[in-house]
Amino acid sequence: MKQEKQKLGTILIILAGCFWGSMGLFVRKLGTEGFDSIQIVSIRVTLAALIFSLILFIKGRSGFKISFRDIPLFLGLGFGSVLFFTVCYFTTINMMSLSTAAILLYTSPIWIMLMSVLFFHEKLTGRKLIALAAAFGGCVLISGISGGGITLTGLLVGLGSGIGYGLYSILGTIALKRYSSYTVTAYTFLFAAVGSLLICRPGEMFGRFAASDHLGALILFCILTACITAVIPFLAYTLGLESVEASKAGILATIEPMVATLFGILIFKEPLTVLSGLGILMILSSVIILNVKDRS
Repeated sequence: MKQEKQKLGTILIILAGCFWGSMGLFVRKLGTEGFDSIQIVSIRVTLAALIFSLILFIKGRSGFKISFRDIPLFLGLGFGSVLFFTVCYFTTINMMSLSTAAILLYTSPIWIMLMSVLFFHEKLTGRKLIALAAAFGGCVLISGISGGGITLTGLLVGLGSGIGYGLYSILGTIALKRYSSYTVTAYTFLFAAVGSLLICRPGEMFGRFAASDHLGALILFCILTACITAVIPFLAYTLGLESVEASKAGILATIEPMVATLFGILIFKEPLTVLSGLGILMILSSVIILNVKDRS
C-alpha cells in the first residue's frame, strides 16, 4: 500500500511539473493584453485563491479552521514561498538574461535537499546526488547559460527565487502533518493573493480589464490560466508531498523546463538544439534514477 501511494505521489508531482511547464503559453497571451509580469502573477494567485477556497468549501467548511499558532506557517507558504520566489524570479529576468534567471530558479532542488537533511533528517544518498546533478545539468543545457550581464545583486535575487521555490516543499511538508492538502493550498494562495495585490498596482490592472473590448473572454482566459498553472499543479504537488520525500519531489519537478521547451518547439516552432535535446534526456534520466527499485 505504501509503495502504491508513493507511485501515485510521484505521478502527481510529475503531472504538476508538466502543468507548470505550460505557464509560458498563458503568460505570453496575458502579456499581449497589456499586463506586466507582477500583474499576471496577481491575477494567477488571486483567482487560484478563490478557486482553492471554493474547493475547500465544497470539501467541508471545517477545513477553513486553522490554529492561530500556524498563521506564521501559512504566511511563510504564501508570502515567503509562492509570492517571494515569483517576484524574485521576474526581478531576475529584468536584471539578467532569461537563461540565467531560469538556472538560478532551478537551484531549488539543491536547497530542498539541504533543508530536508537539516530539518527532516532525510538521507543524502548517492542516488539522490546523481539524480540532482543530472536534473540541474539538464536545466542548464535547456536554458543555455550565458554569462553576460551577471551582477552580484542579480545573482542574490536569483538565488532567492530558488530558495523561495524550494521553501514550498519544506513548509508544505510541515503543514501537511497538521492539515489536508486542500487547506494548505487554500491558505497558501489566500496569503499570496493579499500580498500580490499590495504590489501589482491594482488600479492600473483593473483599468486594463475595464478597457478590454472582449472582457468576458479575457476573464475566462484568466480563470483558465489560474486553473492550469496554479490550481491543478499546486494541488497535485501538495498531494504528492504526502507520500514523496521533499528532496525527491524537488528533483522530479525539474521536468517543468523540459515540458516548457517541448511546448516552445511544438507551438511556437522554436528550434530543438543538440544541447536542449541532451538536457531533456538528462532530466528524464534523473526521474528514472529516482524511481528504479533497489536490488538490495
